[in-house]
Amino acid sequence: MKKILIAIFFAFVFFSIFTNKISAQSENQPKNYQGTITQILEKKTSGTFNAGEMFQKLELTITSKGDLFGQKISVENLDPRIEYKVGNKLMIYQADEKTFFIADQVRTNALLILFVIFIFMVLLISKWRGLGSLLGMAFSFLVIIYFILPKIAEGNNPILIAILGSLMIIPATFYPSHGVNRKTTVAVFSTLLALLVTGFLASFFINFAKLSGLSSEEAGFLQVMYPGLLNMKGLLLAGVIIGVLGVLDDITVSQASIVQQLKIANPKLKAGELYVRAMQVGHDHISSMVNTLVLVYAGASLPLLLLFNDAARPFAEIVNYEIIADEIIRTLVGSIGLILAVPISTFLAVIFVDKTDSKMSHDHLA
Repeated sequence: MKKILIAIFFAFVFFSIFTNKISAQSENQPKNYQGTITQILEKKTSGTFNAGEMFQKLELTITSKGDLFGQKISVENLDPRIEYKVGNKLMIYQADEKTFFIADQVRTNALLILFVIFIFMVLLISKWRGLGSLLGMAFSFLVIIYFILPKIAEGNNPILIAILGSLMIIPATFYPSHGVNRKTTVAVFSTLLALLVTGFLASFFINFAKLSGLSSEEAGFLQVMYPGLLNMKGLLLAGVIIGVLGVLDDITVSQASIVQQLKIANPKLKAGELYVRAMQVGHDHISSMVNTLVLVYAGASLPLLLLFNDAARPFAEIVNYEIIADEIIRTLVGSIGLILAVPISTFLAVIFVDKTDSKMSHDHLA
């Protein structure tokens, strides 16, 4: 019941904050529509394209509710690599009264089905705790989309905004997911300390390695869209902080829970021995986590790694390119922050564990 009340409280408080923002953004959006291809009006090989690439003129029926609902329009497929078929659903935008362009394909159904499966599995396995986690996830998404990103786009300091966003996300996601208890409170403070350490390390090594934050294609687009407005180096650091935040939840809560369960199992354990025993589990946690993080970052950067693999250049040369050094520093700094979270959370849990915890039932602690 406490979890539900906390979740409702945070939802109520921040609903009013984000409602005006959502409405304002909707009013300023260009006219976009969804439509279904009902006919291929023209299909031919264009001499300007490579062999086998087709030019298409398509007839679509607008399926979005609004002023054009049900109307038929014609658009041209300007991407010769893609061949559309009757029944395909497309996103289109209106350039003027009679001119429309294809923005992309509609993928709502696939994403919705996958999301429903995800929610079902979370609730099936985790029950009410899963519901708290889903509410926390939704809150994190709202904070990122309607607080962190707009504030950074306005030219505010990305590091400060990322920290403020984290301060909102941490308690609002930890308590509904794990309950209002000493374990969760220890995890909250441990996460904040680990974030501070991670932010310091990231700031130091981003400056030490002379990273500009402009290595990615997305950063170049942002510079064009917001010339001179964004602190790209700060944006890089903010990304490291937000990226680490998601994994810290698992680490800090797990270690705090381990300390509690060890104290329940053996109330006679002294603080020193309790710390040592909890860290034995923490060592396994760190070992598995390091390998996981490397594989996750490598998987996310696989296209980039393939490009440099084909270049057949020496490793000592490749690591000096900013686009590679950026990923290496992001990976290592994030990993160091996560590793340090293990002893930090274990130490705080040992300090704040109460002797009466050993007399409490497992259900009460959970």
